[in-house]
Amino acid sequence: MIKTTKLNLVLITSFFATQICFGQYTEVINSNRPGVSQSAFSVGKKVLQFEVGPYIINEKRSLYPSYDSKGYGVDFAVHYGIFKEELELNIQGTFQNDKKSYNLTIPVENDRANFKQLSIGAKYLIYDPNKNREEKVNLYSYHANRGFKWRHLIPAVAASAGFNYDTKNNPYLSSGVEGLSYTASIITQSNFYGGWVFVSNFLLDRISTDQQDFHYIFTLTHSFNPKWVVFVEKHGIKSDFYADNLARFGGGFLLNKDLQLDSSLTFNFKDTPSIFNMNFGVSYRFDRHEDIPKINNNTSAKSERKRRSRNRKKSKKKKIETFDEG
Repeated sequence: MIKTTKLNLVLITSFFATQICFGQYTEVINSNRPGVSQSAFSVGKKVLQFEVGPYIINEKRSLYPSYDSKGYGVDFAVHYGIFKEELELNIQGTFQNDKKSYNLTIPVENDRANFKQLSIGAKYLIYDPNKNREEKVNLYSYHANRGFKWRHLIPAVAASAGFNYDTKNNPYLSSGVEGLSYTASIITQSNFYGGWVFVSNFLLDRISTDQQDFHYIFTLTHSFNPKWVVFVEKHGIKSDFYADNLARFGGGFLLNKDLQLDSSLTFNFKDTPSIFNMNFGVSYRFDRHEDIPKINNNTSAKSERKRRSRNRKKSKKKKIETFDEG
């Protein structure tokens, strides 16, 4: 019974290793939510994916000029895999509506509503360390298949580029920032056995404007089982207009292979202003992906069993022939 259980676990390990080796398309939806970092991998050729997350926001600044800001907004993204497995086009944005109240001798209130971000771009996977890799399965050691390997530290690398569109007199941006600007990022992703994934993003946003932002995002996710995943995230922002260090944590639930639900909290560690954000989201994909014919590299558990069985038969036959000759 124990041997059977271990063999089943090895087969499962072999299955997931095969999925990694033969492409970035996954049998279940691969959403960037609920964090804000981008995966190094595209959604897959001919896959159309929608991600949306309404949120409530509460900001408070204690130093002069002190204010409170409360409201709501929505994050959204559309991804489409086109031409190649490694390439996707995307539209991403955030729209927010809030009321900013200044705590002055004569209170002042400003109603604000606009896009905090609206961009269109493309992402391309430059390097995948597991592409076409032959993953041999050890039938006698579960831990050998699941254990740490130094090559797992080599990440997949992707690059993205695009442009933003900002309307005139946007209350969420520095004065004078409007029209088109550019955005570019480098993305890395390391997938470890045991359901652990580490993603890093390094982003320059609104290039060529007076509000050029640098963002770095580190995201660690862990899947407890095929349905549940949790994450923690560190998001740093630096510019002449605004600087912050945000922390996020939350989780997602896979309702079916094409539908994911999620929730997260965002907060920071300062009061200029303090930020608290509660987010609920959903991701859905229309999957028209065409599977690439699988290559039999004879490294699966099934192939390994057949090979060993043939060797035993040959050995037994040889012993019989030797006995007859004697």
